[in-house]
Amino acid sequence: MKIYDKLVRDRIPEIIEASGSKCEIEVVSDEVALEYLYKKLGEEVDELLSDKNLDEIADVMEVLFAIGKKYGYSEDEVLGRRSEKKDSRGGFEDNLILKKTY
Repeated sequence: MKIYDKLVRDRIPEIIEASGSKCEIEVVSDEVALEYLYKKLGEEVDELLSDKNLDEIADVMEVLFAIGKKYGYSEDEVLGRRSEKKDSRGGFEDNLILKKTY
């Protein structure tokens, strides 16, 4: 038996059982899920920093969308706000490092 105590994607229990294994899950409140989502975000960011690939970028985004949904925002709202902020403040394409202001 292996103990995880971590938030997993919705289909993971189904995938585990299809592989012939068994698992125990607990459905938690949104408040508890948010705590686990923040832990999951750290885990996914660590994996991205280590593996630096598209799958890890997608995993980070999925967790961010889930956090947004817990606060009542749709993916379209999150992406829309991202676009608004990018239009007004720019993105990070120019690799600018602010060193000082005077």
